[in-house]
Amino acid sequence: MAQTADTPSPAAQRPTLIPRREIVRDPGLAAFYLLRAGFVVAPILFGIDKFFDWMVDWKQYLWSGFADFFPGNAHQIMLGIGVVEIIAGLVVLFAPRVGGPLVAAWLGAIVTNLVIVGIADDQYWDIALRDFGLMIGAVALSLLAWKYARPGRSDEAPRRFAPRVGS
Repeated sequence: MAQTADTPSPAAQRPTLIPRREIVRDPGLAAFYLLRAGFVVAPILFGIDKFFDWMVDWKQYLWSGFADFFPGNAHQIMLGIGVVEIIAGLVVLFAPRVGGPLVAAWLGAIVTNLVIVGIADDQYWDIALRDFGLMIGAVALSLLAWKYARPGRSDEAPRRFAPRVGS
């Protein structure tokens, strides 16, 4: 079949994870992919670190009262938190419309925990403020995902209306 001006080339029809040309032309799309990458990598890395404590002893940030609400000790609670963080990062990767609000809510819970610890021990206010800023970034990711993410597709590029070939 001969290619005409109305028929997209096979390379143009192939789905891509990151549409390079569109990112250059649309700063909103670039911001979406940048925030999405950050909110995939960070939760997964921090979640994995809950199992190994390479970066920090995470239990120090946990309010001591959590043991009264959840089964297990502080270490076991942190392992559960690590699993939730890994799942949240994967949800952002595969479904950013769902993952953005999930990560924002999770960061809101972390900020609340740090404020409770801060009131009790007069510390971690700086980390609570930083995580509040991250929560705002996750909300921005959510808003951008509603514009740029295509549900149910591996290529989350903006919608293009191309003529159907062969119909």
